[in-house]
Amino acid sequence: MIRPLLSALAVLALSAAAPAVAQDRPAYGPRLEGYDYPFPVRTYGFESQRQPLEMTYMDVAPTGPANGRTAVLLHGKNFCAATWAPTIRVLAQAGFRVIAVDQIGFCKASKPAAYQFSLAQLATNTKGLLDSLNIDRAVIVGHSMGGMLASRFAIMHPDAVEHLVLVNPIGLEDWQAEGVPYATLDAAFANEQRTGFDSIKAYQQKFYYDGQWRPEYDEPVAMLAGMYAGPGGAAVAWNQAQTSDMIFTQPIAHEFGRISARTTLIIGGTDRTAPGANRASPEIQARLGQYPALGRRTAEAITGAELIEFSDLGHAPQTQDPDRFHVALLRALSN
Repeated sequence: MIRPLLSALAVLALSAAAPAVAQDRPAYGPRLEGYDYPFPVRTYGFESQRQPLEMTYMDVAPTGPANGRTAVLLHGKNFCAATWAPTIRVLAQAGFRVIAVDQIGFCKASKPAAYQFSLAQLATNTKGLLDSLNIDRAVIVGHSMGGMLASRFAIMHPDAVEHLVLVNPIGLEDWQAEGVPYATLDAAFANEQRTGFDSIKAYQQKFYYDGQWRPEYDEPVAMLAGMYAGPGGAAVAWNQAQTSDMIFTQPIAHEFGRISARTTLIIGGTDRTAPGANRASPEIQARLGQYPALGRRTAEAITGAELIEFSDLGHAPQTQDPDRFHVALLRALSN
């Protein structure tokens, strides 16, 4: 029943593109066709769940003296590999080979009509990509949902992780256990169908940037909104609904003690991200997404973890203050 549903709703996605064009905002294909990444995009084709799929990635060679190390960058739910561009350049200059990945269901990767999304599946896909590149061990850097995925990857493949870096990861608390009601996939899909530039910006401004906004935040929002506004918007919305369900129903917070890799947590303290919190009562909402406390609790749960706190930054410190973020990142990776 999924394919007819997507076909019918594709018409809605096409009509939704009209306002974006009218406001001089771009519309992109379901695999971000029409949006150029800062480095060449490569594909990793593989079979998964009885279908051929493609992950996409950028593989950037060191631009400074090579140090023999590889850094793998994992994006968040509302981000793409391309949003790592400044970090890619900094790490490459520091001598790292850098792999920035688009996961299945996101950005330039495949948008399957039927896929059982799980953090374990995405971690398995990522390990397959690294194996195909003969990368046995790497620094794994995960932001937001990518931090949740990076944690699962480190638990499943401890020998493949040289250093784990979690940048404002989500999943530091179990929202369902805290009392946030479940939303069905149908409800999540309907919500995703209403997504556009203004709704994405409003959400990020409130939860990511402590009510503040700068012009440079517009481009990644336009990149994401452009996929919803394009001809494959229904397929994009469906995968986003599925991954929202994955995030909500597959908590990682109870398993941080299983991480054995050397770990650095980089936490922007004004972040208040808590997926699904809008479905909860005001009392529950008030206690969720308290990143200063969550960061410290998580650092205590992971043996030997280092905690770097930016009290004045939010959900994306690498975007909000890239210079300060990159100094801290390179210092952590050099120790």
